[in-house]
Amino acid sequence: MAGADLIDVHCHGVYPGDLGLGSFEAWLPGAAAPGTTLFDSPTGFALRRWCPPLLGLEPHCPPARYLARRRELGAYEATRLLLRGMDVAAYVMDTGEPGDLTPPKELAATTGAPVLETVRLEPLAQQVADTSGTVDGFLANLAEAVHGAALGVAGFSCAGGRAFRADGCAGREEDVGDARPPGPVEVRRAAATWLGDRAVGSRPEDPVLLRHLRWHAVATGLPLLLRHPSGGDGPRAAESFLRATTGLGTDVILLPGRCHERAAAHLAAELPHVYVGVGGDPSRVLARTPFGKVLYASGADGLPELAVTSAREFLADLGRLVDGRVRAGEWSTGDGHRVTSLVTAENARRLFPSAGRPEVGPAEVGPSWVRR
Repeated sequence: MAGADLIDVHCHGVYPGDLGLGSFEAWLPGAAAPGTTLFDSPTGFALRRWCPPLLGLEPHCPPARYLARRRELGAYEATRLLLRGMDVAAYVMDTGEPGDLTPPKELAATTGAPVLETVRLEPLAQQVADTSGTVDGFLANLAEAVHGAALGVAGFSCAGGRAFRADGCAGREEDVGDARPPGPVEVRRAAATWLGDRAVGSRPEDPVLLRHLRWHAVATGLPLLLRHPSGGDGPRAAESFLRATTGLGTDVILLPGRCHERAAAHLAAELPHVYVGVGGDPSRVLARTPFGKVLYASGADGLPELAVTSAREFLADLGRLVDGRVRAGEWSTGDGHRVTSLVTAENARRLFPSAGRPEVGPAEVGPSWVRR
């Protein structure tokens, strides 16, 4: 692959079918005001800049023309051209999202790049619950499912959770009740309550069961990705769990929403086994975190265009940051190359060795990374 050697440690599959204007726009992030369109948004403008040339069109072409070209090529060919036109050397796919999205093997065939799998723990527990008749059967089958999955995947992902006091009441972020693995009686009680009340297909939200799932994942030794959406609890809510897992051999990757990036950066800086994945401008995290702790994580879901725009913007932002530091004399050119190599791929390869080695040399420093 030409250009930067980039590894995406958190993405999802893509929708395999053709899409009309309305169904395509429904996959774009955000909500448009009545009478407006999401193509008039930062993501929409980035999509119109970077994606049309990969399908043989001029940059910034009208959305209707772009989608017509997409349908002309067919969903598979358009996805192949978009993803093979990127500078991504490997993907780590979270397979927990519902819907008819491409599985890892199909995405690998489309991209021509390795695609590793991380299993989301909540839907795994849901699947086990749907086929288990008793509480004891559920708990035994859940342990078997997690450790069986560990034999064939690259890691696990789970909601980051929040701190809870020992009495089960929601606590402040500095509470430490969430540090310990829950005991058998506590887990059995929580499982019985959930199984008794749940509808078929529902996922666990009880903090005791989520904590039980996270500790099962830690026991496998594989990397654990903790998701913290922008509107939910931040990484500080999982701080006691992160401290309790220090030295156990499991690396934890925090996936914060933008408003939680500072907290995630501080935790990654302080705890040796904690990393932070970012899909947007990495400058806020790189200002607070050792460079060996930062990873690229697009979170792209559904549209291959979202993977393209995320990668382009990440590389452009990283290029501007590095180029600015080098030009100002704060970093040497060699320092810039080193930071670039770590953040784009080398950190990911330490955590996911099967992501493979690059076929080309390190990326150049500066905005010239981004193909024009």
